[in-house]
Amino acid sequence: MGIIGRHSFELCSRPRIISSASYVGDKEGKGPLRECFDKICRDDTLGLDSWEQAESRMFESAVRVALAKIKRQSDDLSCLLGGDLLNQIISSGFAAREIRAPFIGLYGACSTISEGLMLGGMLVDGGFAELAACAASSHFSAAERQFRYPLEMGVQAVPSSQRTVTGAGSIIIQAAGEFRPGAGNVFEHVALTGGTIGSVEDFGITDANNMGAAMAPAAFKTIKAHLSDYSRRVEDYDRIITGDLGIFGSDMLYELLRGEGIEIADRHEDCGKLMFSPEQNVNCGASGCGCAATVMSSWFLPKIESGEIRRVLFLATGALMSPVSSLQGESIPSIAHAVVIEHID
Repeated sequence: MGIIGRHSFELCSRPRIISSASYVGDKEGKGPLRECFDKICRDDTLGLDSWEQAESRMFESAVRVALAKIKRQSDDLSCLLGGDLLNQIISSGFAAREIRAPFIGLYGACSTISEGLMLGGMLVDGGFAELAACAASSHFSAAERQFRYPLEMGVQAVPSSQRTVTGAGSIIIQAAGEFRPGAGNVFEHVALTGGTIGSVEDFGITDANNMGAAMAPAAFKTIKAHLSDYSRRVEDYDRIITGDLGIFGSDMLYELLRGEGIEIADRHEDCGKLMFSPEQNVNCGASGCGCAATVMSSWFLPKIESGEIRRVLFLATGALMSPVSSLQGESIPSIAHAVVIEHID
């Protein structure tokens, strides 16, 4: 691994992404990406006693399905990196209790999957892991209960709000030295080649129903830092993919970057804008740890594998707030970690 500039790094061995899996809820399973997901649950409790238990089960299932696709088991994992939105990351922690792999719990809010890929790539590239699983999950009902209002209150969503995705996504990284073409891998041509560590940014947004505005400054800073550190242009990427800025946050990101002479609108896609159709009435789009995790694992990785897109900058964004900080009137700091994912011939 090599350091590039102040914020960025190169993964010199190019760790391979060899498998992924996604598990989503009923509303997500009726959206435009419905044919891409591995599993769709029609009952958001999965027949369990709570939404939190259901989310944990989805996390566990996403990891196990990704491993099963390549005929591996949890015993083969060097480590599992994962997180979610709930207090003390209980969904991922309880799932790790069942998976029984060395576990590194992460909290980057909705940036968790890109944080996991960044750290997983570092571990594998540095020789500290041979096979790593990165996963993240969220659940609409569990998140509403913790961060906003109980569903029973029937509080109407405001136009700037985004719907938390019910879903979990998992991505498997393998050391380049262990990679064997034709060995039953889901992906044969996808590699992590570098990334940029995000910094915490705060534009003074205090509205928990306007996550896009709170997170756009973090995406802006990370993209700007990445292009500077790597001495690259926007045109060097086929796609710049954000996690869940949604409609308003994406527009805000464009304006911030244009102020620096950087134009990304024609190459940018946001997972939060892709998850639901306009007819599903989710206002500014989707959000949650599960948003970027499921869309990247089910929609973008196959496109990179096929060569339809050859180099992407993927940065999921996270709002580092809590119910307590919101009630105390604190503003919402945010962060965005970026990884470069490339098609390798």
